[in-house]
Amino acid sequence: MYNSESFLPILLLLTNFLFFSNADSGRKCSNTSSLIGFESNFTMVQHQLRGHLKILDDCSFQVTRFDILSGSADVVFWGAVSLDFSNLTRGFPISDHRLNQTTYKNASFSLQLLSNLTWSQINVLSVWDRITNSDFGHVTLPLNGSDSEPVRVHTMLDNCKSLSDNYRVRWSLNVEENWIEIGLEAATGMMNYMAFGWANPNRTTELMSGADVAVAGFTEEGRPFVDDFYITTYSECMLNATDGSAIGVCPDVVYENSENDMLVNNTRLIYGHRRDGVSFVRFRKPLKSPDEKYDLPVNPTEEMTVIWALGLMKPPDSIRPNYLPQNHGGPRRVTYGHLVLNVSEKVDDCLGPLDADDKEDQDLIIADANVPLIVTAGEALHYPNPPNPTKVLYINKKEAPVLRVERGVPVKFSVQAGHDVALYITSDSLGGNATSRNATETIYAGGPEAEGVLASPFELVWAPDRNTPDQVYYQSLYQQKMGWRVQVVDGGLSDMYNSSVFLDDQQVTFFWTLSEDLISIAARGVKKSGYLAIGFGSGMVNSYAYVGWIDNIGKGRVNTYWIDGKDASNVHPTNENLTHVRCRSENGIITLEFTRPLKPSCSHNNGPECKNIVDPTTPLRVIWAMGAKWTDEHLSERNMHSVTSQRPVRVLLMRGSSEAEQDLRPVLTVHGYMMFLAWGILLPGGILAARYLKHVKGDGWYQIHVYLQYSGLAIVLLALLFAVVELRGFYVSSLHVKFGITAIFLACVQPVNAFLRPEKPANGEEVSSKRLLWEYFHVIVGRGAIVVGIAALYSGMKHLGERYGGENVHGLSWALIIWFMIGALMIIYLEYRERQRRRDRLIGRGNWVLGNVEEEEDSVDLLSPNRALTQKGSQNSGLMEVQLEPLSR
Repeated sequence: MYNSESFLPILLLLTNFLFFSNADSGRKCSNTSSLIGFESNFTMVQHQLRGHLKILDDCSFQVTRFDILSGSADVVFWGAVSLDFSNLTRGFPISDHRLNQTTYKNASFSLQLLSNLTWSQINVLSVWDRITNSDFGHVTLPLNGSDSEPVRVHTMLDNCKSLSDNYRVRWSLNVEENWIEIGLEAATGMMNYMAFGWANPNRTTELMSGADVAVAGFTEEGRPFVDDFYITTYSECMLNATDGSAIGVCPDVVYENSENDMLVNNTRLIYGHRRDGVSFVRFRKPLKSPDEKYDLPVNPTEEMTVIWALGLMKPPDSIRPNYLPQNHGGPRRVTYGHLVLNVSEKVDDCLGPLDADDKEDQDLIIADANVPLIVTAGEALHYPNPPNPTKVLYINKKEAPVLRVERGVPVKFSVQAGHDVALYITSDSLGGNATSRNATETIYAGGPEAEGVLASPFELVWAPDRNTPDQVYYQSLYQQKMGWRVQVVDGGLSDMYNSSVFLDDQQVTFFWTLSEDLISIAARGVKKSGYLAIGFGSGMVNSYAYVGWIDNIGKGRVNTYWIDGKDASNVHPTNENLTHVRCRSENGIITLEFTRPLKPSCSHNNGPECKNIVDPTTPLRVIWAMGAKWTDEHLSERNMHSVTSQRPVRVLLMRGSSEAEQDLRPVLTVHGYMMFLAWGILLPGGILAARYLKHVKGDGWYQIHVYLQYSGLAIVLLALLFAVVELRGFYVSSLHVKFGITAIFLACVQPVNAFLRPEKPANGEEVSSKRLLWEYFHVIVGRGAIVVGIAALYSGMKHLGERYGGENVHGLSWALIIWFMIGALMIIYLEYRERQRRRDRLIGRGNWVLGNVEEEEDSVDLLSPNRALTQKGSQNSGLMEVQLEPLSR
């Protein structure tokens, strides 16, 4: 009987030997090449490839410490002339062996070149996927022989320690130059931090307190960073508003409040990348730092306690310019832990590559039938399938995203990528008119005609049907590997809802269907997040919010809230009557759905949700927010959003469309100033001129009256036109608009009335009834227009305050009241002076000998109650003066 346990390793070794032994094992290799003895590490490109290459002789090479995640069924060692895209794709296999759908863990083997190849034909040695034309990793061979320095590979370090199943630390030590280089590597989310550092050697408990750690991660734009942190207490970093001091897990620069972080931030970023759902950041720090206040010295020959953690991080804001770690939570040895480490001892217990559950970091865009996808071309920054050309396709401003479409739902592309890029949907993963090399290629849409620019885009419509495969590709007809994958799924939200629009910044799609007394709503983000929230209101404050997230047991939840402030304590749960509630997460993309009544039923409840009425005839202002984590228990600052809409979108529920909410305060301010100039100064001034300036000789009062009235009317009409154009319509629902229309109508009647004015009676003639009626009408309409205009001004101020809650509206309203009160007092005074002037004129008439009767007529108030008596007395007085003159002689 044999021992099966002892036989198994022998069997694996024998299998490995047989697999990697060249079929031409008897081939003899010479030793003439200058590359013999050359060694270099593989540069990782994807699939977590690591390894060390050594050229043994003219036809064989050795690979050690080889790690790689499994690829397709045709992964080979590949040779090329150079690393550029065209040369790599035109390369060639250099060995018979294939690394087919196998994950390698710290493997070592030797291979031979194909019999027709020599090292002089190979400048780049790559691990290549022939099906997807993908470079998993490569080594650049020197042109001048083995004496050339190999390219530095940042992912390979001397030591590796596994901290948990998903987290590793790698390091290289240089005691002479007083530094240690550390590589932190974790299969974790894009917006998660990796922390590693040394505990205070004087502490045996609460090891985090007084610890010196480095916190590394990636920004929202995908750039790596690392910062030097010091922990004063076990809490998130908090700033004292009084003296600016910091407490908690804070960057060194925060404690010092220094603008020059070079003084205290002694970590130096060397390299970082995100590959296959794994974060890797390499940095250097001194063993003995000049910053003795916040940095601990690292003794390379002693065992020291190190601490580590993984968790969510909070993006910078206007107060805190750094990415800050949040509470890691989770179980020990999974999200945090500590161990004793001697950095001078050789350690390598990292067996194989990290294999993340979610390897897709690329953005996901879900197509909608009613919103065209904007296709442009731009610089390749994070293309998911290298190598690639320098220019790739962007959809809705995202580089080569994964596109998801639904069967039976037409997809519209607005192609604006240039005349040299023709979009088409193909079964071939590379594109570039693949029919010439792939006879089985199927083209589903697009072609040479599908090209355009911003000024004249081409609209391409594609309707995937039930026969469309689950995965196809959008590519350029003229250049390979400019696009990426299209996921084709069965119909979903677009089939279930009648209307949909993009909310602000095109980060959230809002769906809805109206029925008699219900509205069904769905919202879906376009980026990964822990929760998705939509709200009804002009801003987060004073809004009704609906938050969807996945709880700890994987169940989708949707809760409703009333928000009356900016803190977590201002988020109040409500009890809205939601039905058909669903929430799910697909690759980190949150989708929430619910149905609610248009008008809440609140017969026995007076909560804030009772006012959350959806009127389909009125634009619904919708906002959104996303964050890392949500809970239905006690909310804290950790639950606040990390990204939000900048402004609401007005959703026109009946029309099935939307428009951006505009801040019309500048527009309405100009409108208000123009109306105040007209109704508060010019038009009243014209009336006062006609009333109180007739005693001035000539027709100056009349000229002033006419010029002021026509100027005021022109400004009124201009202000009205300005408001109508900016508000995109003419609405009479508010009291302000009703007052305004009435005042403008009365003001417009006056020029018509003036045109129809009856002739003025000659001197000595009685005023006709038509003239008298006209005078009464003219005065009453004019003064009525002023009164209604003043009411329109005041109601306009009130309307502005109700709509925007302006802080100065109350003060301006009082200023307007005081202005017109001063005007009223001035009119009372002028009226008193006018009556005095008339009384003096009547008394002084008996002393006149020959008066200017025509001038006197102009000064008479035609609407005075003593008008007829005055005119009659004037005639008799004049007659008496003529008769008495001879007697004086």
